[in-house]
Amino acid sequence: MLGVWSLLLLWGLGTPCQGLLETVGTLARIDKDELGKAIQNSLVGGPILQNVLGTVTSVNQGVLGSGGLLGGGGLLGYGGVFGIVQELSGLKIEEITLPKVSLKLLPGFGVQLGLHTKVGLHGSGPLGDLLQLAAEVNVSSRVALGVSSQGTPILILKSCNTLLGHISLLSGLLPASLFGVVEQTLFKVLPGLLCPVVDSVLGVVNELLGTGLSLVPLGALGSVEFSLATLPLISNQYIELDVNPIVKSVAGDIIDFPKPPKPPKPVKIPPKEDHTSQVTVPVYLFSTMFGLLQTSGALDIDITSELVPSNIPLTTTDLAALVPEVLGKLPPNQHLLLSLRVKEAPTVTLQKKKATVSIPAAIHVKFYGPKGAPEALFELNGVITLNAQLTSSATKLHISLSLERFSVKLASSFAHAFDASRLEEWLSDVIRATYVPKLNVELNVGIPLPKVLNVSFANAVLEIIENAVVLTVAS
Repeated sequence: MLGVWSLLLLWGLGTPCQGLLETVGTLARIDKDELGKAIQNSLVGGPILQNVLGTVTSVNQGVLGSGGLLGGGGLLGYGGVFGIVQELSGLKIEEITLPKVSLKLLPGFGVQLGLHTKVGLHGSGPLGDLLQLAAEVNVSSRVALGVSSQGTPILILKSCNTLLGHISLLSGLLPASLFGVVEQTLFKVLPGLLCPVVDSVLGVVNELLGTGLSLVPLGALGSVEFSLATLPLISNQYIELDVNPIVKSVAGDIIDFPKPPKPPKPVKIPPKEDHTSQVTVPVYLFSTMFGLLQTSGALDIDITSELVPSNIPLTTTDLAALVPEVLGKLPPNQHLLLSLRVKEAPTVTLQKKKATVSIPAAIHVKFYGPKGAPEALFELNGVITLNAQLTSSATKLHISLSLERFSVKLASSFAHAFDASRLEEWLSDVIRATYVPKLNVELNVGIPLPKVLNVSFANAVLEIIENAVVLTVAS
């Protein structure tokens, strides 16, 4: 029969309500199944349980052996109460069944954790025969949740008590009168051996919590540092973390782009289904990424004939054919240079089921004269509107852009004014062939997700809501 280790984790006194995200933070809802997996994985294939066996053998040299608590001059040794027993040697913990983890979240209070296991003890009986015992154990612990100096959640063991269950004699001979003594001894010994197991498990889980909420590289643009904005909240099915993403430059300076004049409406987060985990990425992170690209000059480009495919014309002759009455006198067959510059941060719009990016751009149109130096023709101001297709990997949200439309107006010209909208179709072909692929390369870095308890969002279902994207993955 399996015993129970009952662990109480105090996560905080609040409970999630209304599903509203009023700040620019990232909201992570981690299902209780993921906490159970983290604890189970910490016990599988690791040294935690093996260390318990080593501790019993090396420190106690057997519970009842000559170097044990009841050996030698101990209670059952020579001169002890039961002097008729000359030797009960080498009894020590040889086996601990891999615990089966069970969890129950207690809204507004904490987590009740059960670790079901069985302890096997081997040694020599009073008659020198092989003695094998199996003991059931109930370890009850209280663990408080704090916030580390790095702004990550941390579990702290506050108390641990061990209750010994039924002891079964599997082989060998042991007088009934000795069972009470064995039970009493194990009751004294096991807390010092098994409570460190709880502490070791918490250490592994804390490492996962600290690694996920920490500094995450953002390619050549900088990094994102995730930290807790508030204490964790708990419902009957999941733990909710309000995570504050702080974007930093490569030099480590905090990047804080201007907020919109009107504060955005609170994001209404859809409800989370049971046995799923959820992370919400606010529009702020999208805007910050494009803001970093803009300030670093990554959104600028000089387009020449070498960059466009042969089916897209980029000469003065082709340009003059679009507006002959104004540009008809240009020198024929001269290569063009389109210098696209982005002076303002792009605008990212997240609405129901659709994500768009609007890039304000100035395009200086020039041609290479007889001396090989570029000569100005005219300047356009325009807005490049792109559709954003979103996909996820284990730890990132990825963006791929496609051109929706490109609208332009004439800003200045060496000749007479003309209707610049006549150039939009041609310019759209150029932008689609040269500029959009460049943007997608720059966006390969992706938007980092808070990696809490190693939850993978590789197969997440994405839902675009107003001012946020919600990723949901089955536990």
